[in-house]
Amino acid sequence: MDKQPDSLRRALVTGGSGDLGGAICRQLAADGFHVIVHANGNLARAEAVVAGIIAAGGSAEAVAFDVADGEAAGAAIAGLLATGPVQVVVNNAGIHDDAPMAGMSEAQWKRVIDVSLHGFFHVTQPLLLPMARTRWGRIVSVSSVAAVLGNRGQANYAAAKSALHGASRSLAREMASRGITVNVVAPGVVAGRMAEAAFPPEVVKQVVPAGRAGTPDEIAAVVRFLCSDAAGYVTGQVIGVNGGMA
Repeated sequence: MDKQPDSLRRALVTGGSGDLGGAICRQLAADGFHVIVHANGNLARAEAVVAGIIAAGGSAEAVAFDVADGEAAGAAIAGLLATGPVQVVVNNAGIHDDAPMAGMSEAQWKRVIDVSLHGFFHVTQPLLLPMARTRWGRIVSVSSVAAVLGNRGQANYAAAKSALHGASRSLAREMASRGITVNVVAPGVVAGRMAEAAFPPEVVKQVVPAGRAGTPDEIAAVVRFLCSDAAGYVTGQVIGVNGGMA
């Protein structure tokens, strides 16, 4: 772990050890944030992202907890807040557990919603008042084109992610007077481990007008902008980054 310099704003990125999360962490660190790289269970992967950021001259630390576990998340967030406010949170944690709804188990339905939707609440809610006291903050949640269009076999995932749209629009209205923006980025097909099995190249060419998957860095660039001072008048928005799918 790197020690946080007192002058840096802190940014927590859930799911920061994955392909997209890692890209977001690296870009925020390049903008001068002290980045808290979150992992669910694999702390070593988060620490590898941290090591890369520090090697590039940035500031970062790793943390691991299950966002779906309210008690564990609350304890972890309290530990982070003990050393000061977290002024940026990127809710990037999410899982797939796909099945046609007619054959979907209750466990599949609940676990996907627990991570994406309840995880959003468990992580974001305790950060709000300390963030508001600083009168500056950025909250960005990573959704999916599936939440906009729907996708066969992903009723649970689309439900969880589209719920973030309504929650974020409402929270944006609540926090705007405190200098805090709340937005959603909804990617399409993103190159990486999660997409490769579900979207072979021939399928990507059929469903994406741009004819290719997006890169993690292309999605992260939009998140990076929304976390910047320049984006202070952008709030309550769902921004698609999907190569023309929606």
